[in-house]
Amino acid sequence: MSKKENVEVITSDGIASITFFHPKSNSMPSDLLQVLSKAIINAGNDSHANVIVLTSKGDKAFCAGASFDELIEIGDIETGKNFFMGFANVINSIRKCPKLVIVRVQAKAVGGSLGLIAAADYALASNKASVRLSEFSLGIGPFVIGPAVERKIGISAFSAMSVDCRWRKAKWAKRAGLYNETYRTTAELDEAVYGLAKKISKYSPEAAGELKKMFWEGVEDWDYLFHKRAETVGRLVMSDFTRNFIKQFKGG
Repeated sequence: MSKKENVEVITSDGIASITFFHPKSNSMPSDLLQVLSKAIINAGNDSHANVIVLTSKGDKAFCAGASFDELIEIGDIETGKNFFMGFANVINSIRKCPKLVIVRVQAKAVGGSLGLIAAADYALASNKASVRLSEFSLGIGPFVIGPAVERKIGISAFSAMSVDCRWRKAKWAKRAGLYNETYRTTAELDEAVYGLAKKISKYSPEAAGELKKMFWEGVEDWDYLFHKRAETVGRLVMSDFTRNFIKQFKGG
C-alpha cells in the first residue's frame, strides 16, 4: 500500500476508530481493501475495544468504490475475481466481527462502498451522503456487495438502484433503511457517531456479541456465495464494454 493511501486505527476508551483514505475520492484498490479487512478483524479481537467506528477522511466522498486504476489493469478472470473478493472480505470481516460496527458516512458513497455501509450494524450519515450503485452502467453489476445491500434495504430498493444507476439522496437512503439517522452538518454527525459509540462502549461486550450473532442469522452461505459472485464479476470486468467504459472515463 502506498504512502498516499492508508488505514489508521486509534483505540481509546473502548472505541476502535478505523479510518481509511485514498487520494482519489477514497477509492479502494485491493491492497487498501486487504489492510482494511485486517484492521477490522484485529479490532474485533482487541480486548481494549468494545465497539468499532468505521470512517474515511475528507469531506468530498465517503468512498468512490472500486479503484478504476486497478480495474483497467486486470488481465485475467482469476485476478478480477480476487480483486472483487477484497470487498467480500471486508463485508465478511464486519459480519463476523464480535463487536458492533458503526459506520460514519460524511459524503457521497458509490458502488462497493455501499456494501461496507450495509454490512455495518448502525449507519449514521450526513445529509450530503447521497448514494449510487453505478456498476451496471459500466458493464458489470453489484454482485458481490448485493447480499449485504439487499439484506439491509430489500429486493425492491436494491433492484431499482442496480438497474437505473442514478444518484439517490441521503433522505432516500434513510427511508430505505441503509442509514439509521442523517444529520445536517458534519459536526452534528460526529457528535452523534461518537456519542453512540461511547454509550455502546459501556454496555456488556457479551450482550453485544450475542446481538451481533442474532443480527446475522441466516447468512451462513455467504462465504460460498461471495466466491460465486466474485467469479461472475471477475469475468464481466474483462469485457470490451467495461474496458472501453473505464478508458473513456479516465480520458484514455
